[in-house]
Amino acid sequence: MSSEARYPCTYIDYYISYNFNATFKSSPSKHKLKNQEFFYLLILSNMDPKSSNLPPEAIAFASRMYDAARAGQMDIFQQALPAGLPANMTNEKGDSLLMLAAYHGHAPLVKLLLSHGADANSLNDRGQSPLAGAVFKMESEVVETLLEGGADPDYGTPSAMEAVKLFKQEEKWKGRFEEARGRGKAGGK
Repeated sequence: MSSEARYPCTYIDYYISYNFNATFKSSPSKHKLKNQEFFYLLILSNMDPKSSNLPPEAIAFASRMYDAARAGQMDIFQQALPAGLPANMTNEKGDSLLMLAAYHGHAPLVKLLLSHGADANSLNDRGQSPLAGAVFKMESEVVETLLEGGADPDYGTPSAMEAVKLFKQEEKWKGRFEEARGRGKAGGK
C-alpha cells in the first residue's frame, strides 16, 4: 500500500517547513509540538523510518528529532514520546535516538528514552552500542544510566568492556561492568 493511500494528507502546506525551522531554532524550553508535528509522529510510528516511502516532511521531522537527541532537548521528547514517536527510531547509519543522546552526554534524555522502551543494547550499523559510545566519550552519568537500564557491557563491537580496556578506564568501570544486571543478556538477540 502506498503512503498516499495510507496517509491521504501527506502533502502538507509549504509553511510547515518554515514553522519547523522557526520552532527548532527557538530555545528548547519554548518548544511545543504543533498539530502538523503530531501528524508526522503518526506517520513515523506506523512506517519504517528508513523507508523511502516516507513523505519528505516526515523525513525532515525525523532529522529534527535526531538533532534534538544530540542537543538533549528533553521537552521535545517529553511531548513526542507519549504522542507516539518510536523510542527506537534510527537514522540512516543505524544510530538510535538513545545512541545520539548517550554519545552527546545527555543522561536525563537517556533515562527518558529508556523509560519509553528504547533498547539499551541497540547497535548501530557499525555494531557499536550506546554504552560503548558513552565509555568512549567518558560520560560517566550516561554509563550509569545505561547500566541501570539493562545495557550489556559485553555486547557490540567493540563492546563497552573492550572500550574500557582500550581507553584505560578499567579501574573506574571493570568492577561495575562485571556486576551489571544486563551483562551477557544481549548476546542472544
